Amino acid sequence: MNVRPAVTLCFLALLLILPRVSYGHAFPDHSIPRVGETISTPPVGAYIWFDGDIEPAFSKMTVQDRSGKQVDQGNSRVDPSNSVLLEVGLPALPAGTYRVIWNVVARDGHRTTGDYTFTIK
Repeated sequence: MNVRPAVTLCFLALLLILPRVSYGHAFPDHSIPRVGETISTPPVGAYIWFDGDIEPAFSKMTVQDRSGKQVDQGNSRVDPSNSVLLEVGLPALPAGTYRVIWNVVARDGHRTTGDYTFTIK
């Protein structure tokens, strides 16, 4: 009995599965406002879509003004109907540059963090 084809097949299957298993972090796909964007109308919220599901209990976003003061409405959440969308409400912000800071945990437990700025003219 030749076991070599079975071993080869198992090895190839492992190679196909391994990258998917090891890729557990959730990374931003796109956002509103966009990274580095200059806008003329203040946004009603900040929204980041990730490339994978994120854990609501461990994912958060804040928005700060140039001095580091938190200016969002404090209602950061993962959208209940879309587990890849992190959002936070914003009041009517004056002209200036703002920093969006996010911290998320993917469904498999991997944490990622980041930030970006946008400007209201």
